[in-house]
Amino acid sequence: MGATIITTEDLMEFKLELLDEIKQVLQQQSGHPTKKWLKSNQVRELLGISPGTLQNLRINGTIPYTKVGGILYYDYSEIMDVLEKNRVRNRF
Repeated sequence: MGATIITTEDLMEFKLELLDEIKQVLQQQSGHPTKKWLKSNQVRELLGISPGTLQNLRINGTIPYTKVGGILYYDYSEIMDVLEKNRVRNRF
């Protein structure tokens, strides 16, 4: 078995790959979707709402969506923006 030489560049590349994998695992464990586009069932689960509530949010324009064929898609970042914009801050 021959000896293998590991360079500094090899170690840096390994470090970056490892950090990317750790970020992915942490993102999955934190409950945040890794996809940009979510389907209705994923949005309902994320927000803890019923199908009727999600429909009302679409109808009144609260949550933007895209329809492709018969499937509705929601941009994860837009949903987070809606939540931030509607945040209620109590002032005591």
